[in-house]
Amino acid sequence: MFVPDGVQAATNSAATSSNTLPHHGVHPTRSLHVAPGPRHAGTRAPSRSPARTAPVARHREHGPVQGGSEALEVSSHRSVSRGADNVVSKAVMEQFTPGTSVLKAVDRLPGVSFSSTDPMGLDIWGASIYVRGFFMDQLGATLDGIPLNDMTYQSTNGYNVVQAAISDDIERTIVSEGPGGVAVPSTSTLGGTMQFETGDPKDKLGGKVSQGFGSYSSYRTYARLDSGKLNNTGTKFMTAYSRSDEGLWAGGGSQFQQQVDAKLVQPIGNESVMKAFFNWSDLQEWGYWDTSLAMLDGLGWRTPHLYPNYGLAYNYAAGNISLPTTDAIDANGDSPYLYDGGQHEVDYTGGLNFDLALTDNLRWRSTLYGTSQTGYYTYSDASVPSEGTGAPLSEEVWQNRQERYGFTTSFLYKIANHNIDTGVWYENNNQDAGLFWYNEPLLGQGAPLKTVGPYNVYGAAFRQGYGFSWRTNNFTYHLQDTWRPITNLRITAGFKSMLATTSGGANYNNPDYTGVDALPNGGMTAASAFLPHVGASYRFLQHHEFYFDLAENMRTYQVTANGVGQSPWSVQDQDTFRKLQKNLSPEKDWVYAVGYRYTDKLIQASLAGYHADARNRLQTATEGTILAPVNTVVPTTVHTNGVDAAVTLTPIKGLAIYNSVSYNHSTYGGNITTSDGIYYTKGKKIVNFPQFMYKANLSYRWKGLETHFDVHYYSKRYFSYVNDTSVPGYWLASTGARYNFGKVGFAKNLSVDFNVYNLFNSKYISMMGQNGNPMSGDYQSLERGAVREFFGTVSAEF
Repeated sequence: MFVPDGVQAATNSAATSSNTLPHHGVHPTRSLHVAPGPRHAGTRAPSRSPARTAPVARHREHGPVQGGSEALEVSSHRSVSRGADNVVSKAVMEQFTPGTSVLKAVDRLPGVSFSSTDPMGLDIWGASIYVRGFFMDQLGATLDGIPLNDMTYQSTNGYNVVQAAISDDIERTIVSEGPGGVAVPSTSTLGGTMQFETGDPKDKLGGKVSQGFGSYSSYRTYARLDSGKLNNTGTKFMTAYSRSDEGLWAGGGSQFQQQVDAKLVQPIGNESVMKAFFNWSDLQEWGYWDTSLAMLDGLGWRTPHLYPNYGLAYNYAAGNISLPTTDAIDANGDSPYLYDGGQHEVDYTGGLNFDLALTDNLRWRSTLYGTSQTGYYTYSDASVPSEGTGAPLSEEVWQNRQERYGFTTSFLYKIANHNIDTGVWYENNNQDAGLFWYNEPLLGQGAPLKTVGPYNVYGAAFRQGYGFSWRTNNFTYHLQDTWRPITNLRITAGFKSMLATTSGGANYNNPDYTGVDALPNGGMTAASAFLPHVGASYRFLQHHEFYFDLAENMRTYQVTANGVGQSPWSVQDQDTFRKLQKNLSPEKDWVYAVGYRYTDKLIQASLAGYHADARNRLQTATEGTILAPVNTVVPTTVHTNGVDAAVTLTPIKGLAIYNSVSYNHSTYGGNITTSDGIYYTKGKKIVNFPQFMYKANLSYRWKGLETHFDVHYYSKRYFSYVNDTSVPGYWLASTGARYNFGKVGFAKNLSVDFNVYNLFNSKYISMMGQNGNPMSGDYQSLERGAVREFFGTVSAEF
């Protein structure tokens, strides 16, 4: 069995489609250990030549994996590549500017579409990721076994991995582009899973520091300390700190984040281990200007917020001056000029992982965790004067808070040719959301509020639009058997049961703002006793593998406030919510995948086809303005067919050439009826996702020099549900180089990085629909992609 360098393990249950990615070489600590007998967790062997690389692996199993005359012993964090569990290795992530969101590395995979307003992908309001047409709130996500659930901006159901761990400390990302595994704790797994794993502390005392600089006065600092083994039991820990500040390429302000990671590993005997993980994140970001097609046409590409020119914004709101506008903008009700907009989030993530060998054939794995998120999302509002000061504008602030506590526990039992996995997940989520307006000062009588706070400088909120509070309990049970009737054939069969109950809703309503007497309040339950999952993988001849995978999945009801997101509680009034209570069913889908993979020393290739049928999908249509949205939630169906193909060539030592193509045909299955009438969406393409993608990467490593060149093409994306508005396709290229000087004085691995983002300075739309999508026509819900920017980093270990 050939195991390419850079291939690492994955955690999942079924064998599905696979892909390979190139990278610029692997460090010895990243190779997969292959040995004729068992090994302990964490044991590795030196890597092979960088020319034999493929930084993506698929699938993790519990226990030894037999492959020909070799046996691969897989610990809880290592495995052989299988199916749809594509592992994006640390080596791939190191091609990007240090501090870049790990989701940008995931975008290398065929079928994945990531976009962001900033080069680093840290602007959570302006970033999105799709996997084969499924949005990031339709994917399951975990960090070290801790459920992240919904990773969308302004979510009350989870949060983004950017806020949960420092990117430098993430060792690998396991992306399932198939149905996803039954054992992954999630209530949103419809089109796959993403599992992020942080690296363990190192065995020897040491550390790392890096300092980066970039365009628009950007900088980034990272420092890490590893304790090494502290005693003969192997106790070790690490702690790291990062501080990033990206300058905006359009307008004033910055995108600032600081984080702390800490991890403790305590081996228990020879076969068991306990790990503790903690992260704190403080995210303060001025956002980019939400725009529409009409605004781009009428006002130009680089029109920013008015910040920091408070005097101009003040006089505009007071009607003393008129700023350039167009009839099209006025007709759409857009807000052509805002003083500022952004967000401030403080997040805590903590967990304990136990992996205990009870007997030679029985393991018990458990995770205890807690997360806390407090978020503020703001716009300056020229339509609402400040009541306390008399200023002609105010600051509109959405305030969200959630606290989640839960655990997962599972038993893994090996008997004969069977590996049986059974376990449960429980989580309690307390969620709150409210909308408030805060006073801005009179001109010349104080500094204006910052979009990142504090907001009560000129008194408490003078107006509240609404308040919501929910309590959600999630419970799942899974049972799965992986059977090997013969050495090269693996058959996986299992199911998941899911129960999610949510109670609560609006606890405050301001009829003057909402226009209704009562906002949604009440309970909803999503339940399914049997969600099956079946897959098989057959390795034949020396380098060939055939696989298939199918499953039924369910997503529970999402929780968002009035006018925000795809949620029953986001509709306009209580009467509409009561109708949904009686008639609505949770979204379910069937996902099928089938494919073939060839793996050799000189070529790694894959071809995968997939189909999905989604029913009861809550489709959100947004009207009004971004400051006063009107949300319509309508159930519909979606049908998806697609194919992904990828090939990596490694013709000479150090050189890797990667190409992939993806085609996705996703359409709505019926028309949508709203209060405005019937919209003929049947057969129309889904919004925000390209039908065709092409990706290429060329990387070369020679001694201490590593270089890479990336180019991606994304085809046209439809903006409205009836497909009468769209944004054009675009090419995006980036390049970079790194040189490692080795040991210089007391410093080890002293290296210098240089990267160029958007090499050819393409103009393109990145995030779409962050404020919702229109049924027809235009809406102020588009984000522009970043212009060409340059970044350099110096780093060293000690």
